[in-house]
Amino acid sequence: MLNIALEKRNDLLGVSVVKALKSRHFEAYYYKTCVEAVEKILRIISKKESVSWGGSTTLEEIGLLKRLREEYEMVLDRDQTTTIADRYEAMQKAFFCDNYLMSANAISEDGQLVNVDGNGNRIAAMAFGPKRVIVVAGINKVVKTLGDAITRARTHASPINAQRTTNIKTPCMLTGVCEDCQSVDCICSYIVTTRISRPQGRIHVVLIGETLGF
Repeated sequence: MLNIALEKRNDLLGVSVVKALKSRHFEAYYYKTCVEAVEKILRIISKKESVSWGGSTTLEEIGLLKRLREEYEMVLDRDQTTTIADRYEAMQKAFFCDNYLMSANAISEDGQLVNVDGNGNRIAAMAFGPKRVIVVAGINKVVKTLGDAITRARTHASPINAQRTTNIKTPCMLTGVCEDCQSVDCICSYIVTTRISRPQGRIHVVLIGETLGF
């Protein structure tokens, strides 16, 4: 019964958030499962178009990156580079791609996206550059207010994200707690709220009724 109740709640919340996103000129969709969401995203991205992405556990979890690597030719994959210089070059070239994939650190119920970055490549691509941005997020990323979204990004997502990186020394890496640091390794260098998609429809948000990422 608990799972059924949770599914019903997720569906209701998903529909509500999609409505809020559309009011802010995003293209927005809600799908119950990852399988449905992946098929939708692959329909959005033409095989004649180029595609790249920012670091995202969600994109890996749903199997989307695997499908892109197997089925698409014009893939700019920074994870296939061998040196730091090549990785940065791939990240810079991503600004000129047709489709840029990423997740969100948090989404408020009124349809605003919040992302925190260390290098700023994801949020820069979100704001300007790629022809189309596709944001993929689990329902667990949705919180009540914009303030809650910023708090979630800083105190929940960032300390966990720090654990994925072995070459930084931030307080959250060492303690698991955000201490509003000014470390040279800070992964919270940029905090951006995307409150409207401009041009209209450039940013697509695919919300999935499952727990994905962190």
